[in-house]
Amino acid sequence: MRKRTRGIALASLASLAALVGYDVSQRRKPILRNFPVIGHFRYLLEAFGPELRQYIVTSNNEERPFSRDQRRWIKTSSEGKPNVFGFGTDDEVESVDSLVIIKHSPFPAPAPGDGEPGGAPDFEVPAAKTLGAAHGRKHAFRPASVVNISGMSFGALSPPAVEALNRGAAIAGCLHNTGEGGIAPYHRHGGELIFQIGTGYFACRDEAGRFSMERLLETVEGAPVRAIEIKLSQGAKPGLGGLLPAAKVTPEIAECRGVPVGVDCVSPPSHSAFSDVDGLIEFIEQVAGATGLPVGIKSAVGELEFWVSLAERMSASGGGPDFITIDGGEGGTGAAPLAFADHVALPFKIGFAIVYATFARAGLAEEVVFIGAGRLGFPDAALFAAALGCDMFNVGREAMMSIGCIQA
Repeated sequence: MRKRTRGIALASLASLAALVGYDVSQRRKPILRNFPVIGHFRYLLEAFGPELRQYIVTSNNEERPFSRDQRRWIKTSSEGKPNVFGFGTDDEVESVDSLVIIKHSPFPAPAPGDGEPGGAPDFEVPAAKTLGAAHGRKHAFRPASVVNISGMSFGALSPPAVEALNRGAAIAGCLHNTGEGGIAPYHRHGGELIFQIGTGYFACRDEAGRFSMERLLETVEGAPVRAIEIKLSQGAKPGLGGLLPAAKVTPEIAECRGVPVGVDCVSPPSHSAFSDVDGLIEFIEQVAGATGLPVGIKSAVGELEFWVSLAERMSASGGGPDFITIDGGEGGTGAAPLAFADHVALPFKIGFAIVYATFARAGLAEEVVFIGAGRLGFPDAALFAAALGCDMFNVGREAMMSIGCIQA
């Protein structure tokens, strides 16, 4: 027994000595050179730090981009459980400059009853405007829900995630934006779709990667597509484009996108089908004319001259987007450089207000359906956005958390 214990001790000492030797001799991590052995605990704590802060250290309102209270609200709401909180607010209501305060009425309206808009069991609140009506689109329609699911691509999301979101959209009566990755079988579980066209023209491109109207018609005619969204940029990384690594381009993803298997799938920073405002409007009218569907754009807000020019050209031509989705700089993404996520594009409240005011001055505010995105999946945020002029709201990360994303 003593020999066995001694052997274990010697083996442990030898392993420890080997670890010390490795730490001192390696050149990649200075902390391990300065603090051999114990430096590993620093990296271990760093690895588990987000989880520790998320569940133990931080208060209910400190975690970002979504606080513990917000995550709890999403979880209980999505599970159909009571989403109520006890003991009052955790907010410092007198010292938080950005806190939304809603002025209540001393004589509130009656609560909606079962089967009424906003009431159980469907909870649907239809949009006030009709998509495509102002431009006479053949398949103009009034969305059944003001809250819809943001564009998140198949490939960036797993098959079960896409299917779950689409089934949820069918239950809620809302629209499911496909993201720019094409339409997969998992998008066909009852939820109606907004087909997104990105700079890579996935599912609507020819062999050279250029936009193909023929492929677009094949795609939208074979799926429950109600509208088309042309993605100019997104809030978390505008002007950057995107990349799906070759290792993730499976045969199924390649088929959906119309790209080769096992090759990096690149979304360029800009569109090749148009390069200015007039070209954008012409492209929109061509797509709308060929499909009969309402066509809109999605963009973050940066260069303000673009929005002024777009409003002016729409007034002059009578054409243009049927809806405009404004994605705030705080919007989510699968991956983005920190400088882009933190410092490129205006926050939603500022950017949307500028764009809406621009179109209002041009007399177009009632002809365009305005959609907001960027952490708007909560009642106070959505109400604030509506006060700014939003007709509809898109939610992405909130929907992801409702199907199990732990934000870590």
